[in-house]
Amino acid sequence: MSTLGFNPYTILNTPRPTEGAKTATDAPEAAGSKFAESVSDFRTTMQQAEQTAIQTAVSGADPHAMVEALTNAELMLDAVVTIRDKVVEAYQELLRMPV
Repeated sequence: MSTLGFNPYTILNTPRPTEGAKTATDAPEAAGSKFAESVSDFRTTMQQAEQTAIQTAVSGADPHAMVEALTNAELMLDAVVTIRDKVVEAYQELLRMPV
């Protein structure tokens, strides 16, 4: 069980609670909001892993917690790299399309 309170496998796909029904014109704003939340989650995961590693090095905290935090950070980083690669691949496909 993760001590950080989330599962890195599903953090990017977790539906967020909404404030009422969204209309079709709100879709781009909602997508940007979800992206911003995902970036924020990624940043938080990396900061938590860094703080846990520092605490372990300085005060001799639980090494198991450090390994778990670093593993969660690695999984999150792998997810972000995969998403980046898919975005680059989609962009390259757009460039290859005839005009």
